[in-house]
Amino acid sequence: MPTTTARAASLTERKTTVRWKIFLMMLFLIAINYIDRASLSVAMPLIAKEFDLTPTMQGLILSAFFWTYALMQVPGGMLADKYKPRVVIACATVFWGVFQAMAALCTSSFTLLLTRLGLGAAEAPIYPAGGKLNAIWMTQNERGRGATLLDGGAPLGAALGAIIITWLITALNSWRLAFVVAGVGTVIAGWWAWRYVRNSPREHKGVNELEARYIEEAQATEFRAEPANLSGRSLDFFKYRSVWCMAIGWMCFNTVFYGLLTWMPNYLNKVHGFDIKQMGGASFVIFFCGFIGELIGGWIADKWKAAGGSPNRVMRTLFGIAAVVATVSIFSVAYVSDPLVVVVLLSSTLFFLRWCGLFWCIPSILGTRNKVGFLGGVMNLGGNIGGISVPIIVGMIVQYTGSYFLALMFFAAAGVGLLLASTAIDYEKKLPV
Repeated sequence: MPTTTARAASLTERKTTVRWKIFLMMLFLIAINYIDRASLSVAMPLIAKEFDLTPTMQGLILSAFFWTYALMQVPGGMLADKYKPRVVIACATVFWGVFQAMAALCTSSFTLLLTRLGLGAAEAPIYPAGGKLNAIWMTQNERGRGATLLDGGAPLGAALGAIIITWLITALNSWRLAFVVAGVGTVIAGWWAWRYVRNSPREHKGVNELEARYIEEAQATEFRAEPANLSGRSLDFFKYRSVWCMAIGWMCFNTVFYGLLTWMPNYLNKVHGFDIKQMGGASFVIFFCGFIGELIGGWIADKWKAAGGSPNRVMRTLFGIAAVVATVSIFSVAYVSDPLVVVVLLSSTLFFLRWCGLFWCIPSILGTRNKVGFLGGVMNLGGNIGGISVPIIVGMIVQYTGSYFLALMFFAAAGVGLLLASTAIDYEKKLPV
């Protein structure tokens, strides 16, 4: 009787879904990440008035985050490869919460810039470690949704950041207190990540045998397809066009996204007369459209692949559509004066642009299992070269032309670069490195 009961239980038992819960947690952490980043952009009109900052100095401070963020991408990816994602994710979250809160103590543009440097260094490992988790926990036909859940925290955090930080500043009547609340909340989230995230399915108490075996069997098939005679030299990746196009494509994507993240509130305020509440509402709508678009892009990619679509056809088609529509939308913003139409066009830009969250599948597509963190770091290093440059470039354009027109043309040019780079990657060839 016990044997029969055990067999019946095994037949009715369902696979647990811990892998999806982990990536919902990553969505939450990345959202917090972007709430903390967006806080400075939302508060910048108040900070600029208090510290008497020129547009160029505002651009410099907005850019400072990306200097250390970009510098620490590859080391962060290597840490995730060596020490596994759990400790890297938890420590990164705690430390960036500390730097977020410390910004409240700043009394000058210089000290504010220093806290942004610290925030960038602390946040840097989160994406490469998340890409590593995607390779460990997800099967090939789930990684599109895993990648867009991971990266979907960016537009969601930007959307919520606009609302939450605006509300905190208004309710507390202080941008400083708002930064403290955001920082403390982030530290608590880091503790939560340490409690729940694990480095492999077998280490997690919530994973049953069916889910563990499902992941292991899918990955065993993938591992058998890895090339033999690996060089083991990470620098050998730079011999391949796909790696360069991955980094350049992500740089072009981030040029548009970070350009909007850092300068859109000021643009809506100065050009279209939005007050801080209208600015927060419009930013929420625009970035939330990006979040919905990102989830839809990941769902389409996985379903298309599961139905037999080749990786090259699926990825190149989705990236091509995303780049073309986003470019046309951002280009059109420059010629529109109606504030409602501007919000609609920016929403369209973000909805399609965020399909490119699928880029976080590429490190696991191109790299073997021991190099995914490194490739994720390389990709995000390229992306954050855009993050470093775009706030400064836009600040200089606005200061010296008195207009956002050329800035919008700059974003449109980056959209063309995204189209060319993303469609030149070979999504079916794992590199022998």
